[in-house]
Amino acid sequence: MGQYLNPGSQRYQMTVNSKIFVDKTEMICYLNSIINTQQRFVSVSRPRRFGKSIAADMVCAYYDREANDRELFEKRMLSKCSQTGAESEEIIWDKYLGKFDVIRIVMTKFVKKNVTVREALEKMQRLVIRDYKKAYPDVALFDENDLIQTLDDVYAENDRQVVVVIDEWDAFFRERKDDKEGQKEYLDFLRDLLKDNAHVALAYMTGILPIKKYGKHSALNMFTEYSMMFPRELAPYTGFTEKEVMDLAYEYDRDFEKMKAWYDGYVVSGIIPPDPEHKEQKLTGRTPQSVKYALYSPLSVVEATTTGKIIDYWNKTETFEALAEFINMNLDGLKDAVALLMDGGRLKVDTSTYQNDMTTFTGRDDVLSLLIHLGYLGFDDEKSEVFIPNREIMDEFKSSTKDAEWVDAFASFRTSLELVKATWAEDGDKVAEFLEKAHNRADNKM
Repeated sequence: MGQYLNPGSQRYQMTVNSKIFVDKTEMICYLNSIINTQQRFVSVSRPRRFGKSIAADMVCAYYDREANDRELFEKRMLSKCSQTGAESEEIIWDKYLGKFDVIRIVMTKFVKKNVTVREALEKMQRLVIRDYKKAYPDVALFDENDLIQTLDDVYAENDRQVVVVIDEWDAFFRERKDDKEGQKEYLDFLRDLLKDNAHVALAYMTGILPIKKYGKHSALNMFTEYSMMFPRELAPYTGFTEKEVMDLAYEYDRDFEKMKAWYDGYVVSGIIPPDPEHKEQKLTGRTPQSVKYALYSPLSVVEATTTGKIIDYWNKTETFEALAEFINMNLDGLKDAVALLMDGGRLKVDTSTYQNDMTTFTGRDDVLSLLIHLGYLGFDDEKSEVFIPNREIMDEFKSSTKDAEWVDAFASFRTSLELVKATWAEDGDKVAEFLEKAHNRADNKM
């Protein structure tokens, strides 16, 4: 067992051993169906506290050939499921259990303030290659500082494929927001490491942000994105589902309705299931629809279930300044939009222009798109609308809008609401009054 190569199953075993454990192992069943296919490149983006690292640990524990931990998985939900692969082949749950070398990299370990992206990547490669040299002492490595070449050398002599797991893959984009050249260098490295390489059986990356786009293109265009906007086949594994939270509330005698108000609100869609020969349509008269999942923030649910206190746990892992930084930009009337959302409203957004980073904003909708990925906004993919999902997040918005500069934004919003009401009521005097208030407020800004 190495630190980076074949790290074993201990991390995931600790999760299983925990007082509260929610079984998400069925996700492996889906991953098995895309092993050694063109769809084997998986990029999962979720907010903090949504179990990204636990899922990465699970993937490592399952595929690691040195761990080969049947006992860990044979009693889990995974053992009850199967998938259909190419040419209708049934893939049983343990087909790939312990079958691959696994590389596990947590990128936050290498992102330092005074270290360039190139230096960080060089250090990471040296550490992974060190593990490879211990595992394969008889393989002659052409370049002991080049991880890409090392994988080629090992595969050429042993015909052994690798599963690459990169946790916090977007650390360079979050911690070095303005280092555009370093970010491009990083993306190019990942492309050369993974793309068109037969020795890669599966690449699984987790992060908060989707893969960075430059213009209309991405260096990692072979990846399929599983995001908070559209988690696809991984939708039920993105957070805690309503049934899972109900089960916990029942087991621990907690107030489910109160937990729902505080931590629910993220609604995501799975894929539309195939309907061969239109069997379902003939049976029901309707075409298949995607399944909707109501998702809960896992960390908050675990804390509330454990302590019995249903309160705001979000700010224990994220400061309100993180939200304030973005909503204070006020691009295209962003503050007015925030006031509407805090009043319980919904807002239609165009997410297509967002560049999947934390600095490139061309308008209000780009900021709102980022807030979806950060978990501050829910997203209705059918209507393309955003909203504040629950009470816990509403508290974060309230904490982020206490400054004096927000007073005018909220006052303008209230005036607009009263103006609309007066207009519908055909109250000319009230309309004139509120128009004058709006005019005076605009003059004060000049």
